[in-house]
Amino acid sequence: MHETATDTLAAAAQGIAPHMSESHEIVPGSIASGVIVLCDHASNHIPPEYDDLGLPKGELARHIAWDIGAQGIARALAKRLEAPAIISRFSRLLIDPNRGQDDPTLVMRISDGAVIPGNAHVDKAEIARRKARFYEPYDDAISATIGRFRACGIHPALVSIHSFTPVWRGLKRPWHAAVLYDPRDAGFSRHVLDALARDSELIIGGNEPYKGGLSGDTMDRQGFARGLRHVLLEVRQDLIFHQKGQEDWARRIERAIRAALDATGGIGPGSRSTAT
Repeated sequence: MHETATDTLAAAAQGIAPHMSESHEIVPGSIASGVIVLCDHASNHIPPEYDDLGLPKGELARHIAWDIGAQGIARALAKRLEAPAIISRFSRLLIDPNRGQDDPTLVMRISDGAVIPGNAHVDKAEIARRKARFYEPYDDAISATIGRFRACGIHPALVSIHSFTPVWRGLKRPWHAAVLYDPRDAGFSRHVLDALARDSELIIGGNEPYKGGLSGDTMDRQGFARGLRHVLLEVRQDLIFHQKGQEDWARRIERAIRAALDATGGIGPGSRSTAT
């Protein structure tokens, strides 16, 4: 007996179950949504034994430790899309899950002028411990969730939520939000960018203030390498300090994601990356 599209969606309706660990949280959602929401830099938490990496508490509240407001958007977006979300539960100052394992910035020693004492003399053995404790369980959770979707015949679109500072090195950033994409595979991302840019009151950056396509980053290893549609969105932090701003941006992003899904084949079994 051949599985029909109806059978596939019926199987997918079982959804992804909630899960909580030291490194990550899985927010439950439906496989039939066709989307997995990610938040790499959701938390500024550092376990007590790391003694805040020697930093004053005020430094951990800054953007160097996490993406301010991103977690609120990710949760609200996942709810609106009825999609699962995978949320990190550790500070990127410990180890950055949005970097390749060989990236020299995997463990930052200096970030935006702040010296990180607890990282100043970190050696290969300590980096390996942090990979095993934080980085790999988070990354494995993404892989396993993708596997659950694929087992139901659905190739999920990955939506990664980040945030950026309104001022950088004394210069105000004009963008309200940004879409980062890999030039090798920009189809889905460009549809998201175009949908957001339809609002004439918004300034949406395309690969600015940052460039997409960083070798080994989450979207590269989990999206591009697997042939999945994917997009990384950045929202300016002064717009999302509070819940209302986070909800507003989740609503905007939801509309853009739905438009991009429709433009690239929906959520059916044949929906794959649209490389350009």
